[in-house]
Amino acid sequence: MRLKLTLVAWGLAVAVYAQEEPKLTVKPSGRILFDAAYVNPQHQEDDLKSGVGIPDFRVGVGFSYGQWKGKIDMGYAYGKVNMKDVWLQYDFDKKNFIRGGYFIHQYGFQSSTSSSFKETMEEPQSNAVFNNDRMIGIMYEHSAEKFLGTASVVVESDAMKATTDQTGDQAIGAMTRLLYRPYAQRGKMFQVGISGGLEGARYSSNKDMNHKQFTLTSRWPMRVAKVNAQQAVVTDAKTMYKFSPEVMYSQGRFAVVGQYFWNRITRENNLESFTGSGAYVTLRALVKGRNYAPNMGDGGIATPDPGNMEVCLQYNYTSLSDASAGVYGGYLNDWALCYNFYPNKYMIWRVRASYTKVTNRSGFADNECSILETRLQVKF
Repeated sequence: MRLKLTLVAWGLAVAVYAQEEPKLTVKPSGRILFDAAYVNPQHQEDDLKSGVGIPDFRVGVGFSYGQWKGKIDMGYAYGKVNMKDVWLQYDFDKKNFIRGGYFIHQYGFQSSTSSSFKETMEEPQSNAVFNNDRMIGIMYEHSAEKFLGTASVVVESDAMKATTDQTGDQAIGAMTRLLYRPYAQRGKMFQVGISGGLEGARYSSNKDMNHKQFTLTSRWPMRVAKVNAQQAVVTDAKTMYKFSPEVMYSQGRFAVVGQYFWNRITRENNLESFTGSGAYVTLRALVKGRNYAPNMGDGGIATPDPGNMEVCLQYNYTSLSDASAGVYGGYLNDWALCYNFYPNKYMIWRVRASYTKVTNRSGFADNECSILETRLQVKF
């Protein structure tokens, strides 16, 4: 009798354990961008050319196991294979998690969408200049109904490309994004936030400038050609300090987003600090479909529903010239009009027309460029 009771108890224990054991879920992912562009520049005709391309092709896999999540994403473009997202995440609960690895850390509104999901097809140049791409680091996030807060500790982006015997001691940095959203439901959204951070001078292959230099760059807004529109090389650099306020409002089928960037780089040898700044404003309107909805976890606007159509208007200003510091990276003004069609949850078709003007760039004549481009995007 005792043996039977023992066997029954053991069987029940095994059954309970089996029920509590989390399930491993693995999901493959992929992305393909097909681009075509007509380019009409005033200068730099040898570089700014029209054409077609596949600027991004990715394959990856994500997994979840209980409170653990992870992602590995590889990209291929123009003959080069690049590592994209590689991270591991632990969810404390539905509102708090910590993530470590190589990914884009939260800083400003543009952190809420990946590069290919920008509503104006290309990200604002100010964000490209004053924000960071993927970096190795650790990020903690708290996301509640009316508040989102993140804190990250990172190392310089070259840590993913070179070993420390090449880079020397890696530069470190920290950043945060704080967001207050009193309204966050479909058809009615309002949020204000501020981001801030600091980081040490970056790696340079020039030993004299290694970890004594920042190079800030923006490109002409397309991916068929990758040509710099602005570039500021700040030598004798020590530390970059930055902050960025943001605001988003949406009512029904209308939304507006604005963000300002301010970056200052302190310097050695009694040289004046360099200050760069920029801002953008984006107007969005659904001409077909339901109202805009929030993306709570990332602090942004969710991708419109399948079948929706959208038009967007954006203005961006970026300054990389500072006379007091003797650095003339250029002033950029960009206007863009974009149409987006979301036929299903796996595809997006975009058409973008833009006019970009750059002045006051050392070594280059003032230039302006009109671009008409289109993109078919497939993501699963």
